[in-house]
Amino acid sequence: MILGGCGDDNSSSASVNLKNAPIAEGTAPAFLKKGDKIALLSPSYTTPDSTIQKTADVLEDWGFKPVIGKSVGKVEAGKLAGTAEERAEDFENALKDTSIKAILCNRGGYGTIQLVDLIDPQLVKKNPKWVIGYSDVTTLHAMQTKAGVMSIHGTMSSSIAKTEGKDENSTLLRDLLKGEVPTYKVPKHKYNQKGKAEGILVGGNMATFVPLIGASDIDVFQNDGVILFMEEIGENLRNIDRMFHSIELHGVMENVRGVILGEFVSSGTDLDYESTEAMLSKYLKEYDIPVICGFPAGHDDINVPIVMGSKVKMEVTSDGATVSFDIKGEKKTVDTDKLTTPQSLPKALLKMMAGKTFDVEE
Repeated sequence: MILGGCGDDNSSSASVNLKNAPIAEGTAPAFLKKGDKIALLSPSYTTPDSTIQKTADVLEDWGFKPVIGKSVGKVEAGKLAGTAEERAEDFENALKDTSIKAILCNRGGYGTIQLVDLIDPQLVKKNPKWVIGYSDVTTLHAMQTKAGVMSIHGTMSSSIAKTEGKDENSTLLRDLLKGEVPTYKVPKHKYNQKGKAEGILVGGNMATFVPLIGASDIDVFQNDGVILFMEEIGENLRNIDRMFHSIELHGVMENVRGVILGEFVSSGTDLDYESTEAMLSKYLKEYDIPVICGFPAGHDDINVPIVMGSKVKMEVTSDGATVSFDIKGEKKTVDTDKLTTPQSLPKALLKMMAGKTFDVEE
C-alpha cells in the first residue's frame, strides 16, 4: 500500500508556549487491536528492502497489517530515504490515513530535523497515533510531545528484522502497543541519586535533542515539570560534557524534576572519568532531584520501550529504582535485571544505525 499527500499549517502562534510554563501531559493514542495497520516509514536514513520485508512479516505475525511508505527505499544524498519533502509527505499521509494506528520508524541516523517545518503540527494533534523509534527519531518525539500526543521511544525495524521480533525489546513493544503498560524495576547503581519525582517524560538522544532547545517550535525542554531522559552512542566525553552544559546554559535544568540516564555506548575515554555516568553525576549532584543511572534504553542490546510525553513517576532508593507511566491499560511489572535479550547487534552495527557510520546494506 502506498501513502501520499500534504497538510496546511495555520498554527504557528498556537504552538508557542511561554518559557517555564508547565508542560501538559499528552494524549495517549488508542492501543492497537488485531488487524490494525502500522505504517513503516523512513524519516531519516534509508533502509534495505530486505529489512523492511522482514519487519513487515513480524508485524503480520503480531496480528497487524504493515503499510510501507512510498519514500521507503529511496536514497537521497547517498544516505537519506528521499528528500525532506518526500519523507515529510509520507509522515503526513500516515497521519491522515484513519486506518493507520501507529507509525514504526525503520531506523535512525540523521534527517528528522529537516522535517520540523514541513509537518503540520495540527495534523499530529488531531490524529494521535503511536510514533515508535529512538536515536534520530528523538526529534519526532519532541514534535509529538509539543503537539500533546504521547509516543514510544523503542526499537525499530532495523533491530526487529535482525531478531525476527523474538527479542524482549520487540515483544515488550508489541505488548505495549496492545495495551500492556510496563512499570520498570531497575537495579541499584553507584551513581544514582535517591528521591521521588513525577513529571512529563522528554528527551532521548542527546545529540539529537540538544539542538532543539530554544531553537524551534518543538522545544519541550524549557517547560516546567519534566523528567529528562538522556542516552548517547559514539560521542566522546567532552562532547557529552559540552551538550550537558548547553542544557544547563539554556536553563533547562531548573525545569527538571528528575533525570533518567539511559545507555551510553562507546563514549570514549578522552576525559579522566570512570564512566559517562560518573561525569554526569558530578554535575547532577548540584540539583536536589532523583537520578536513575543505567536505565536500559538507548543504543545497547536491551532497549525497553518508554512512553514520551506521558506523566511518569520515578522513585530511587538504596535498593534500586522504579519508573511507571500514568497511562490507562493493563499494568505489568518488568524487572530489567532479568531481561535476557541476546547480544545480537555488534557495537559497530549499533553505531552505524545511530548514524555515526553508514552502510546501506546493514
